[in-house]
Amino acid sequence: MTHTSRRQFVQTAAFGAAALAAITAAPAAYARRQDEGDLPGGVGIDGKTPPKATKKLNVLFLGGTGFLGPHTVHYLQQRGHNITLFNRQRRAPQMFQELETLKGDRDPDKDDGLNAIAQQIEAGRRWDAVIDTSGYVQRTCDASADLLKDAADQYLFVSTACVYKNWTEVFHGDEDTPLEQLDDPTTEDVGVHYCALKGYCEQAVEKHFAGRATIVRPGLIVGPRDFSDRFTYWPVRVQRGGEVLAPGNIDDPTQYIDVRDLGEFMVHCIEGQTVGRLNALGPASKLSIAGLLYGCKAVSGSDAQFTWADADWLESNNVQAWVDMPMWSNPKTSGVFTWSNKRAVDAGLKFRPLADTVRDTLAWWATLPEDRQAKLRAGITHEREKEMLKKWHAEHAE
Repeated sequence: MTHTSRRQFVQTAAFGAAALAAITAAPAAYARRQDEGDLPGGVGIDGKTPPKATKKLNVLFLGGTGFLGPHTVHYLQQRGHNITLFNRQRRAPQMFQELETLKGDRDPDKDDGLNAIAQQIEAGRRWDAVIDTSGYVQRTCDASADLLKDAADQYLFVSTACVYKNWTEVFHGDEDTPLEQLDDPTTEDVGVHYCALKGYCEQAVEKHFAGRATIVRPGLIVGPRDFSDRFTYWPVRVQRGGEVLAPGNIDDPTQYIDVRDLGEFMVHCIEGQTVGRLNALGPASKLSIAGLLYGCKAVSGSDAQFTWADADWLESNNVQAWVDMPMWSNPKTSGVFTWSNKRAVDAGLKFRPLADTVRDTLAWWATLPEDRQAKLRAGITHEREKEMLKKWHAEHAE
């Protein structure tokens, strides 16, 4: 038996019922694929192929072959827009061979840098919008925005919700919250200063595209083709069934954004020339960690049982939030999952049900090679989970 109080049992039963109700008959969005490099086909939030846009746009896409990029490019194609990709043609070069691709590097000091774009501009080329999913340091974003300021009408930059100062400790913050500042804003140590550097990238874009910049700040991006497994861990682990180590309190908050919902919102913003700073966070209503886990169980139909270990116990046993327990944060830093998405929702951000995200993630996961499925890149290992569950029960025997 799992260690669950009567109050927790009643509440989690309600979560399970709600999750079951969320399952719909909408078709799975992903057909079978052989590896992570292939772009899966997709459908819109309503389960239907999106209609063509009323106006065909010329879009320059900086990147396009990672995680968010392919989903967004595919949606642009479905809407009928003209797309030009700019990237190094190193990652998934087989992807989007039918599209015009300009070869170069975001760093103007490397290889041919931005020369391919500059040559197009010199020849009189213009774009209705630029979508930038690959900017990480101020210097390179400044270079691309400066080059394109007279050759594009709008610049949409994908930033991050962690750009804010003390972002894990601020509760219910919005886009007016001060950004993180660095003593040396010229640093390019992305591994250490990823969040703050995104803020300086925003400033570079807004400097050159004043009044024409769209800054999209997503939270944790999840769904099919997510190489990090930060969300995928839970659907996969719950589908396996059995006793599952679950973190904290059942009503601890969590947030995420389905990669397809984010991509569709970005396209919506350039189609409507929406500008400003927007927190692209979901889901549509507040979600708890229990809601997430019971949603995974409802979709997979597994026999999973959840043992809820409190935050103090997890910390004392070095079971870490984010790393071992993805999509969850301890009470000290749970502000990370409470950021406001009101402006983005008012601007047209929409969300598909959690059940669709879980189902499609599992469908995609099942297409991956066995060696890829053998070891998740996030979450506690199966062996250590068993060890922790055994210890929990020994210490909480009734």
